[in-house]
Amino acid sequence: MNRFQLMRARCVWLGAFAAGVATESLALAQTTPQTEQAPPAALPPPSASAAPAPPPAPEPTAAPASPVMPATPPAAPTVEAHAPSNAPEKASDPFAFGDFTWLNGTNRQTKALLDSPIFTGSVLLDVNYTASGQNPIDNTVIGSTSLSRNNEFTLAFLGFGGDFHYEHARARLMTQFGVRSVLVPRNDFSTYHGQFDLQNALRYVSEANGGYHWDVLHGINLDAGIFMSYVGLFSYDAFENWMYLPSFTSDNTPWFFNGMRLQIFPTDTLKIEPWLINGWQTYGKFNEMPGFGAQVLFRPTEWLSVLSNDYWGFDAQDLPGLNRWHSDNSVTVSYYHNPKGVLTRLASSYTFDIGGEFGDGVSFGGSAAEGHCSVATPCPARFISGMMYHRAWFGDQFAFTGGAGFMSNPSRYLVLAPTGNASGVPQPESTQGIQYVPPTSGYDMNFGSHFNAWDFEFGIQYMPIEQFTFDLEFNHRQADTPYFAGHGGVTSPDGYITTTAPAGWRPDLVKSDDRIIAAWLVRF
Repeated sequence: MNRFQLMRARCVWLGAFAAGVATESLALAQTTPQTEQAPPAALPPPSASAAPAPPPAPEPTAAPASPVMPATPPAAPTVEAHAPSNAPEKASDPFAFGDFTWLNGTNRQTKALLDSPIFTGSVLLDVNYTASGQNPIDNTVIGSTSLSRNNEFTLAFLGFGGDFHYEHARARLMTQFGVRSVLVPRNDFSTYHGQFDLQNALRYVSEANGGYHWDVLHGINLDAGIFMSYVGLFSYDAFENWMYLPSFTSDNTPWFFNGMRLQIFPTDTLKIEPWLINGWQTYGKFNEMPGFGAQVLFRPTEWLSVLSNDYWGFDAQDLPGLNRWHSDNSVTVSYYHNPKGVLTRLASSYTFDIGGEFGDGVSFGGSAAEGHCSVATPCPARFISGMMYHRAWFGDQFAFTGGAGFMSNPSRYLVLAPTGNASGVPQPESTQGIQYVPPTSGYDMNFGSHFNAWDFEFGIQYMPIEQFTFDLEFNHRQADTPYFAGHGGVTSPDGYITTTAPAGWRPDLVKSDDRIIAAWLVRF
């Protein structure tokens, strides 16, 4: 072997030795925990192009034949993950600490599909089919703000709109089409005060309000327009409710207010919301004074919600001295929750309302007989009602609900007047209070007339996805006076309003109503 060949062999051996040392150093560095600093490698890692391949039979000082596999790096120490920050802490959003999608009257969806940085869209569809045991010939439903027609598929509500949000400006718009655009405004007689046909101007809007947000406390919002009242626990959007047909407490209290609201969130568990509004579910004012009210919502934990709505206003036509007050109170509690079980949740809601009117011939404790109301001897005008519901969830797709309620409303100032030719109208007299007018049809709406009713219902909801609900339920309603539509209907002997009713014909009203309800509810 000449000198050149000997030098070449030594270079090959030294290259193999360097590669083995570098490989061993790299393996040791990879097995060193992150909490300790790895020692520096003795040699830089050889590149694929610079290091020659090791010889077939390496010397004992070469890298070991069995390579050392690098260990999985451990997670960063807890002290590093929770290191304190010098940035100021931001107040948490109201009620964001828990999951409240189980509540009655609350959207159960966990995310918005139609969302963007400045607009969150929403589309609502509500179609129902209901069949009454009375089977009225004119297919008319009496005493409901959710149902209107018997034995027919009915588009009850179609709405589209959403929430606009840019920096601190905010607005919400939700249209309403379908029968509810007529069914709900028909109970507002303030629109006959003055001109410009407020019912037709506003009936196709369920919500339209906007305002400003301040980052004070946990948030302050000031909004003006039309907004939901939420008196009676149930939501105006049937998709959010445990049952499709609410009890008397919800059906006979406001669905909307027209005016201004101030929402104050002192903490992430409390909301205080004063109102300055035109009146009790009114587009306009009956008299010279507006209405006043407030809502207090308290959710201290994920399983409890406490709600109170209170109102004071002047809501009787031509009776500016008649005052109305009302207090609506609800408690909803989830007392069992097991996401992995067959029965996943149990919850209950309890609602109690008390209210009354006083002045101009009526009072909360009045005792004068019907037709004899006066300032000296007032007739009773009060509202006492309650309802409770119990709900059981089976997984995420099925829920069973049962409930019952009652309502007592002498003077009938909140009773939904029967439609068609089925109700009389009270006539005011400015000096003597209420003037008695004998009813010319089947139902008396005069002050002093009593009304007591109760109901019960049970049903099941199928919710295969977050955007769809199928509701099937049975409902029984009972009153102490004829109120619900009987088989003869409330419009004419053959059920058509174009037919001239013969002399002496009266609407067919009965004391009870049993019905089955099916509803298709979609929300995006």
